[in-house]
Amino acid sequence: MKIVVAIKQVPDRDAPVRIAPGGKWIDETDLQWAMNEPDAYALEEALQLKEKNGGEVVALSAGPERTGQTIREALAKGADRAIQVVCDDLGTRDALGVAKLLAAAIKPENPDLVLTGLQSEDIGLGQTGVIAAELLGLPHATLILHVEKTDAGVTVKRELEEGWFQSIEMPLPAVLTMQSGGTKLRYATLMGIKRAKTKELKSVTAAELGADAAPVVVLEQIALPKKQKSTQILPGSPKEAAAALIEKLKTEARVL
Repeated sequence: MKIVVAIKQVPDRDAPVRIAPGGKWIDETDLQWAMNEPDAYALEEALQLKEKNGGEVVALSAGPERTGQTIREALAKGADRAIQVVCDDLGTRDALGVAKLLAAAIKPENPDLVLTGLQSEDIGLGQTGVIAAELLGLPHATLILHVEKTDAGVTVKRELEEGWFQSIEMPLPAVLTMQSGGTKLRYATLMGIKRAKTKELKSVTAAELGADAAPVVVLEQIALPKKQKSTQILPGSPKEAAAALIEKLKTEARVL
């Protein structure tokens, strides 16, 4: 069973975010980078499937040269080999443009299964995986928490709203976008880090893949959220005010 896992390098969660001059994107100077968390869960699911059923896990990532750090992390965790699509203009590509890159790199591999995260932590569109599936002509499902191999294909556990789940049987090959939290992530061991240095890492440019970079959607401007304060007086008795406060914390602030 060959599984391709698409991973993305994103700014670390604790990295200070500043808007770059021009307001088109963030200032990447001195930023710390990390593997996109939903993609880390996709990688973990792929590694567990390999451990149960055998096969091969291929890590795939597109971006500038610095993405090699994230690729090596995937290799250290257990991926068998990796493909790096060197692309300095990834930030200017829309979801379709990125999906074209991934699909062009995936197609020659002819995998049984393609896993990626539900969405990226930097842009969060949640579209790239399903667009890649359409470009590849493969069935797909989203919000997946767990995958089981069957004789007919795979059975997936899909998260719905309000604590409901859905079990779906799918044929292979297929594309799945993984939800965070479905399993426990592993750490790269010292032995894994050493082995990663000897594993195959194939590098290919976006130009060699021939993926069109002309965007359909253009990002015009980004901005930090504006800080604002508001005061509300809740009428009624203390009991009524408390009930109204709890309701607002649930529905508006969403902290309960």
